Amino acid sequence: MRAPATHWARIGESTFAAGIWFLYGAHALLGRRLLRLLLWPVVLFYAATQPRARRASLDYLARLQAAHGVLGAAPGARHWLRHLMSFAETLLDKLLATSGRYAWTAVRLEGQGHVDTLLARRQGALLVTAHVGCLELCQALASRLPGLRLTVLVHTKHAQRFNAILRRLNPASQVELLQVTEVSAATAVELERRVRAGEFVAIAGDRVPVGGGRTAVVPFLGAPAAFPVGAYVLASLLACPLLMLGCVREGAGHVVRFELLARELTLPRAGREQALRHWTAQFAARLEALLLRAPYDWFNFFPFWDTPHAPSGAGVQQQTLA
Repeated sequence: MRAPATHWARIGESTFAAGIWFLYGAHALLGRRLLRLLLWPVVLFYAATQPRARRASLDYLARLQAAHGVLGAAPGARHWLRHLMSFAETLLDKLLATSGRYAWTAVRLEGQGHVDTLLARRQGALLVTAHVGCLELCQALASRLPGLRLTVLVHTKHAQRFNAILRRLNPASQVELLQVTEVSAATAVELERRVRAGEFVAIAGDRVPVGGGRTAVVPFLGAPAAFPVGAYVLASLLACPLLMLGCVREGAGHVVRFELLARELTLPRAGREQALRHWTAQFAARLEALLLRAPYDWFNFFPFWDTPHAPSGAGVQQQTLA
């Protein structure tokens, strides 16, 4: 019998403050090209000590290749090492973006018109996103789009440590990191207040809730996978627009993409489960399309297709960006 998969929140992420500050300082002294050479021993050490991450990376890449053939060959060691290196470089990009040292000329926006329209109307929205690319670039856009205020839902101890570093780099950020373990009724009321005030709230749509909450099983890279439904339940409660936010590497820079999923999402009393599966499938399909553009930019290093899940339902369970 196959052992039950461990929930992602119980898998420790090796994100250490000292290592992150080393990345930041080394980049300032050496530049990116030399830093890449220094990163390889770190990535090799991580690969040697984190077999679960290796297996999860290879599983994801194999499914991506089988479904779309974008890698050109069956993935092996060089592919999952490239995947881990992409993650290491993205940690650096997070720091540079937050501190204002990332070259904004290397960032291209897609779908900015959706955000501009909402800002002009002083209308808030819910952003459903995923663990792809450098999401801190999306957060740092608040300084480039006047009037944009963003609340990012985060979770877990490693996120607290990392986000403390980000705050230290940019205390004046227009982004607020809201630490939650679940979106309770009180949290939903607070989020509604923010959206009504014209703010944006970002929530992850690619990790099953920490409390083992509600999900919908939809096709993803050729196989059924459980995705959380909390973002769509929350969007219906807030009666606000729902956008998908993505950020992936493009050449020497990144592309930040906004896609309008619904101007106002409603969940009918009859057929609620089908509606939740519909919106979840919409998100999964758009995420899959995004990954075809940047195959090495999805950073869920756990057994994603084996994640324990529960059927979708009315509860607003937590899923966050970290």
